[in-house]
Amino acid sequence: MAESVIGLFKTEVVKQKGPWKTFEAIEYATLVSADWYNNQRVHSAIGYVPPVEHEQAFYDQLHQSGQVA
Repeated sequence: MAESVIGLFKTEVVKQKGPWKTFEAIEYATLVSADWYNNQRVHSAIGYVPPVEHEQAFYDQLHQSGQVA
């Protein structure tokens, strides 16, 4: 799975948004891409919501059911 994510990153960020002039520029693009991937992208397997929203809803549900103190 990691190879798929790396390939996606290379295709969508490195190749499409280049050429890169400095190491810092590509490092920043990596951080922006990782933030988008972890916090903003919608995913069909979790109901077309961003992962961070899905995780928060999961923990809210656990808290309401009394499974988490």
